[in-house]
Amino acid sequence: MEKPVRSSTSAGETACATIASKGLALVGQAIWPAGAGQRPTPQRKRHLPALTGLRFVLAIWVIVHHLTGKGMMLEPWVQTLPAGLQSLVRGGYLAVGTFFVLSGFVLARSYGEKEWDRSSLFCYGVARIARVYPGYLLSLVIVSPFIYRSLLAGGSGSSRRVELLTNYGLVLQGWTGSLGVGWNTPAWSLSCKLFFYLCFPLLLMVFARRTWPRIIVAALVSIVLPLMLAQLHVPWWWKPFYHTADFLVGIVASHLFDVLHEVNFHRIGIWLYGVAGSVGALMVAFPQYLRGSSLDLNSSLRPVNVAILIGLAIGGGLPARLLSSRLLKYLGQASYSMYILHVPLLWWYSRYMWRHSPAPSPAAAAAIYIVGVIVVSALAFELVEEPANRMIRQWAHGKS
Repeated sequence: MEKPVRSSTSAGETACATIASKGLALVGQAIWPAGAGQRPTPQRKRHLPALTGLRFVLAIWVIVHHLTGKGMMLEPWVQTLPAGLQSLVRGGYLAVGTFFVLSGFVLARSYGEKEWDRSSLFCYGVARIARVYPGYLLSLVIVSPFIYRSLLAGGSGSSRRVELLTNYGLVLQGWTGSLGVGWNTPAWSLSCKLFFYLCFPLLLMVFARRTWPRIIVAALVSIVLPLMLAQLHVPWWWKPFYHTADFLVGIVASHLFDVLHEVNFHRIGIWLYGVAGSVGALMVAFPQYLRGSSLDLNSSLRPVNVAILIGLAIGGGLPARLLSSRLLKYLGQASYSMYILHVPLLWWYSRYMWRHSPAPSPAAAAAIYIVGVIVVSALAFELVEEPANRMIRQWAHGKS
């Protein structure tokens, strides 16, 4: 790897210039990405840009969900919508399940043919931590003044302080339920992802072979597991256990994608994601029709997510081309920073800018906030997430 050339320009100026130049280039190529129209190749590690662009859409959905709550910027606007559209806009929390399915899909494609030994396991584990923790640590730095005020200036007892700091420092929020603080509420999902990463080599050993019996067994396990956990009265706040089904079905989706490539079904992508996306939107918009069934909404959406991911991975159609564009691909790469930083940034924006903003309406204030989150997240991706990820991975390779 080439060493970076030293420059007198500051890191911040370089990152801003890089993002600006990328933005101008990417907007011009937003509709038709490089390589569009080429027949997809079946390699397991082939990059699937539409799935990267999908990450950005999912992150925006999560952000909008958090802006539609009681007293939030988009509450007045969302209340003017028909009931179905209200449910659809406010259903952004369901995007987290799609993220989990996508994580299983991508890891299965990246490591599906990996030869595991002590060295590769070490590098894999470090790489997974490097993927999650630098951005998360930055989120805690951003919200740290509010953490200080809550813990030290708020009169919390010492045991309570230790409990909260331990939970947030070790990313245990997904195991402990509501902590009574909202410093970074989406961080519970990182507990799930770290658990998935821990289980992944074992899951891959069990379901590595792309045979129909194993695919069917894995799909059945993903359906039965949440039901079995509920029947065994496993606490609902042990979220990593319940959401393992999402991650596992992502591995199933990767295997199904390979099977479709082998039988040359490369023209059905638009039908898969088009029909599945429509069905999923109706399920989110009208969840009352699922009441009384044994499956909750997230579980019912699991096969829908599989079809959407496989369809977009196969490609075809304008939506897939848009998601594959260089602009959305770049924003998708920065989507983790968007996801994990937007609530800490909301702490600052809602207290010191929103109510004092010259924006003509709460909706306009929300638009300003979302644009700000995207810009800050792009900077975080360039200055923190990617450099830290690269540095930690290089250290791991040097140790292995």
